[in-house]
Amino acid sequence: MRVLDLYCCQGGASAGYAAAGAEIRGVDLAGQPRYPYPFSQGDALEYIRERGAAFDFIHGSPPCQGSSITQQIQGNDHPRLIGPTRDALNATGRPWVIENVGGALGELRNPVMLCGAMFGLHTYRHRYFETGGGFTFTPPEHPEHVHHTVKMGRPVREGDWYHAVGNFSGVTYIRRDMNVPWMNRDGIRECIPPAYAQYIGTEFLKWREQS
Repeated sequence: MRVLDLYCCQGGASAGYAAAGAEIRGVDLAGQPRYPYPFSQGDALEYIRERGAAFDFIHGSPPCQGSSITQQIQGNDHPRLIGPTRDALNATGRPWVIENVGGALGELRNPVMLCGAMFGLHTYRHRYFETGGGFTFTPPEHPEHVHHTVKMGRPVREGDWYHAVGNFSGVTYIRRDMNVPWMNRDGIRECIPPAYAQYIGTEFLKWREQS
């Protein structure tokens, strides 16, 4: 399958789809020298409109800063791209998924939630996935949250449960836990763990075989 990863950043989602057997193309407005797959720099919406229909499946992670409670409190203004991305994806006629954070739930339609505990990670990192183009998927069982995460600003040690936001510590350990060894701190803060996208990619292949 050919997968287009929009707003790809350093490639957490791309790595997951690649692990599911996909050929990947990433697109981001900013240059991404750490991105490990074929890459096109440019406007994601323009890319969807011009080339999106050539792919089997499209993943979009519109910037989430506009949905961040911290950014809203600070009065920072960011573009709201979920709606325009959905419209562009629907126009391709291809199956797709839009990923975002909990603060965007008001903009997402019937999203599926994935959690790091579902995949044996040491972070909860809830992310929400709206599906379209006929594709849907069911998440794995959601384990109870029984582990305490290290408080912000405290050192993170091997085996700790963590919340990788801000100027977090333990980058080397978190790289291994999330399986993103090529990423720096900026990439880890923004990425979805590859395990999430690998699960979605595998579910897409099952869905395609049954369709």
